[in-house]
Order: sequence, then C-alpha cells, then structure tokens
Amino acid sequence: MRLLDRYLLRELLVPLGQCLLGFYIFWVAFMLFTEMGQFQSRKTGAADVAAYYVFKTPEMLLTVVPVALLLAVLLALTNHARHHELVAMRAAGIGIWRLAAPCLGTGAVLSAGLLALSEWVAPRADELAAEIFTPGQAGPAESQWHPHLHFVNEREGRTWRARNYNKLSHEMLHPDVEWAQADGTRRQLFAERAWRTNDAWVFENVQLFIWTTAQPDVPARALTNRLVVREFAESPRLILSEIKIGAMDSYRISKKIRFTLAEIADYQRLHPELREPKRSELATQFHARLAAPWTCLVVVLVALPFGAMTGRRNVFVGVAASVFIVFAFYILSRLGMAAGTAGHVPPVLAAWGPLVLFGTVGAWMTARVR
Repeated sequence: MRLLDRYLLRELLVPLGQCLLGFYIFWVAFMLFTEMGQFQSRKTGAADVAAYYVFKTPEMLLTVVPVALLLAVLLALTNHARHHELVAMRAAGIGIWRLAAPCLGTGAVLSAGLLALSEWVAPRADELAAEIFTPGQAGPAESQWHPHLHFVNEREGRTWRARNYNKLSHEMLHPDVEWAQADGTRRQLFAERAWRTNDAWVFENVQLFIWTTAQPDVPARALTNRLVVREFAESPRLILSEIKIGAMDSYRISKKIRFTLAEIADYQRLHPELREPKRSELATQFHARLAAPWTCLVVVLVALPFGAMTGRRNVFVGVAASVFIVFAFYILSRLGMAAGTAGHVPPVLAAWGPLVLFGTVGAWMTARVR
C-alpha cells in the first residue's frame, strides 16, 4: 500500500469510527428511553439489559453503517479540499478515481461485511436478544414454543402437524406425519413426542397406520415405543424457515427485509412450485437481501462528487445535497421493494434498480469533477 493510500485511508477511518460511535450512543440512549418501562416491569437486571443491546447491535449496524460511511467520506474529502490537498494531488497527475480508491475499497469491504453480518450473525443475535426480552410475552420460555405446527413438504409429499414445536430444542409434542410411498401405500404416524438427532427423527409411543392398495379402506395398525425414521429430510432449519416465512403476511414482508438467503432457500425446498403472491414476495426478499449491503458502495459514489469539489464554496451545500440524494435513494428502494412484493415490477429490478441508478449517477458526476 502506497503512503498516499495509507494517509487517505487513515483520514477516512477516523471520522468513520467517530460517526459509528456517535450513532451507537444515540441509538442505545433512544432505545433505552423507549423500553425502560418494559425493562422495569419485567425486573430485568442491568447485565441482561447490557446483553440485550449487545445482541441488537448487528441489526443496528445494518442500518447505520451506510449513513456513517456517507458522512465519513464527506468529512474526509471536505477536509482535504479545505487544505487544498486535493488540488495538490490532482496537480501531481493523480486521477480522481485513483484518489477515490481507498474510499471505494472501504465501501466494498463494508458491503461484504454487512452481507455476512446480515446472513450469519444478525439472525442469531436477534434470537438471543428475544430470549432475554420479548415485549408482550410473559417470558422467554413461552416464546420458544410454536403452537399448532402445520406444513406440507410439497417436494416429497409429506404433511406434518404437531400440537407444539420447540424452536430451540426442536422437540415436537403430539406429532402427526402423513405421506404416500411410491408403491401407492399411504402411511400416517401419530406419536406422543418427537425430536431430531443424528440426521434422523425419533418418535416416542408411536401408532402407525398403513393403507395398502389392496385394502385402501381398512388400515393396518402397528404400535411401538420408539421409532427412528431417517427418510424424513425435514430438518429443524427447514421447519424454522416454514414457521417464520409461512406466518408472515404480505404487508409486513413489503415493509423491510425480513428473511436470510438460507431461510428463503429452505422454504423453497419445501415448496418448489410457489404461487403468487408468495413467489414475488420471496424473490423480492432474496434480491433485496443480496442488494442491501452494497448500499455502502452507492453512498461512496454519491459522496465523492460533492466532497471532492475544489474551490470556494459552502461545505454544508455539498453535505446537504449528498444526504438528500441518499435519502431519495432509500425512499426509492422502499418503493421498489413494495412494488416488487406486489408483483408490479420484476424482483431483480425492484431490488437492484435503485442501486444501479444512483450508483451510475454518482459515478458520472464523479467523472465530471474537475
């Protein structure tokens, strides 16, 4: 890394860290103010409150990092321009895109980091936060149980029902599984409880009814204390995706990105032939999840032309203009997501259209900087 790159990167990372810290303090203070009453009513200890906000931090970062990066780029470039450093660099024959390389590299790294954060860290952190504090419920133990589980594995032709399903231990109470075999035999299994272990479902106190093609009206009945079934491919992860996605209505899906790429893929494994509107909803969520982290690159491209302008000007004009453009980008992204969820525009266009549009405009404006 050249000395110039290290200098530009240092001048960017310092305001970026300051912005992130400031946003984090403001966010914790605001959330603590709004939720203090519920913490007090539940007699939540200080350690649990601190852990709750630690686990909520990944969710906050997904929203705050692009805004903090925007402000950091503007502050860094404005500071360079005020001290005529950009003029000196340009006079030395260094192009605008070469000067922007540290900012663009930081945006790309943060985009990849946010994608990994949203896919692997934030979902689990939200679950841990919910175990500590779930508003409107008596306690975390009750939130672990999902009542009246019912779903169909359309790919393999199995119907599952259970009176209760534990989302943490993956235990089923009073499960009922119905499926047909290739030879035309239909089977239905009733059990007192079931759990998943070693890639197999274990059923306890089982009644198994078998309808053959020879006697389709009178089933054969078998009883056993324990039955291990390895052919059932419905893993706890697949079931959790069914619970989360199947219970979500269209309005809530259109408001924000709610599912990970793995959850969407698992749900599509159970339902390979999705119908509208669920097909458009999940396709839009899938592309929106992929596109959202790359907002960091877009905000860098938007900030560059305003921050890199040289000459005598009001600094706040450039800051206000770039913030307004990014605000318009967020509005268009939300409108695109709603339109894609409703099936009015293709999901790819709904998710990636605002990114491509504003990124192209930012790159064009940057190329015209003199």
